[in-house]
Amino acid sequence: MKKLFLGLGLVAGTFAFAQTSPTFGLKAGLNVSSISDDGYEDAKSKAGFYGGIFMNAPLSEQFSIQPEVLYSQYGAKTVATYTTPLQTVRNSASLNLDYIAVPVMFQFHATPAFYIEAGPEFGFLVSAKAKGDRTTTAAGGGASSTASYTSQDMKDNFSSFNMGAGLGLGFNFTPNLGINARYVAGFTDINKKSNGEDGTTSTNNDNNKNRNNTFQVGLSYKF
Repeated sequence: MKKLFLGLGLVAGTFAFAQTSPTFGLKAGLNVSSISDDGYEDAKSKAGFYGGIFMNAPLSEQFSIQPEVLYSQYGAKTVATYTTPLQTVRNSASLNLDYIAVPVMFQFHATPAFYIEAGPEFGFLVSAKAKGDRTTTAAGGGASSTASYTSQDMKDNFSSFNMGAGLGLGFNFTPNLGINARYVAGFTDINKKSNGEDGTTSTNNDNNKNRNNTFQVGLSYKF
């Protein structure tokens, strides 16, 4: 809850710094997301969607601050393998992580139409689902079997909070319509931590640390 207030507090605090009246708008576009591959053999990028609202508050003639509230689809296509004395299990899955994301971008306007931006992003997990195939092979190269599964709820395995930093640029075709591209690098481990009976802390991915990363491109419209 404190993390939620932190993100919303940064959004509300931008009003105090605005030099002129802020403008509001809508934005939407494509996410090409991935997860750092620690613990995954062949993590690949996955396409998703983002969309939401923003407020742009000018701080001076060249600088502005833009908080946003977005519904953003992260995740990756992953392959994970683990082996026991009796068998080897290979999971191939498409992992879908949906967040309410709150980026707070500080923008520098090199020209009236072109800008670059950077700032933190706070994410709050809404859902986590996986679908794919599981192949089990008996030890020593024995018989194997494959089972498919769909829409498995994985939310209990992932942290409810995500934080990253965004770096991007944009161009406004008109005072109302623009295009934006941004890369968001994750800072926090997406795996939920748990405490063992011996008092140690571990995660649901064999103590590996995984982070969300995504490239975004889309359109924005100011009212």
